[in-house]
Amino acid sequence: MRSEIVAAALESFHTQGYSVGVKDITDAAGVPKGSFYNHIGSKEEMAVEALAQYAATLGLAELADESVPPLSRLRAHFERLAGQVRERGYTRGCMLGNFAAEAADHSTLIRGAVAAGYDGWTELITAAISQAQHDGTVASQLDPVVAARFLINAWEGALLGARAARTEDSLAAFFTTVFDVLLRPGSGDGG
Repeated sequence: MRSEIVAAALESFHTQGYSVGVKDITDAAGVPKGSFYNHIGSKEEMAVEALAQYAATLGLAELADESVPPLSRLRAHFERLAGQVRERGYTRGCMLGNFAAEAADHSTLIRGAVAAGYDGWTELITAAISQAQHDGTVASQLDPVVAARFLINAWEGALLGARAARTEDSLAAFFTTVFDVLLRPGSGDGG
């Protein structure tokens, strides 16, 4: 029953936001409302668990796959995320960003989970950028941590633009700016 509640919570939080009610989650799971509190301590705790489940859908492991050139895996990562956005009709955005906007100001627990999610994502992107600098495909003057944070912030903004317009335009601008300008192959010292 717990797994059904977690799956329903992930879907409900991602489609309706943190404001979704516990009853809505249990209805979606097909279980009585009281069973939520038998298996989950609170809505906040469920949100944190849903964020962890959401992270598993982001394909973060591909960012650490050193058998793939760093710029290729960075692009593949964001292409994967863009594909998910397109499949959902530009409606959901990133749950980390959604929770940062909706609940982080009101919940220390959720704020910590969101920050940890962003930190882990930043570390993986930073490593890929550093490796691209090492192989000479990205300029060595670029600070990899700052660039990684910029990529995530730009991605979150692109998602908001795509959701608002229900078009590809913001995603296309992200890919053009990031991969054709900022991380352009051959822009490094050796290229």
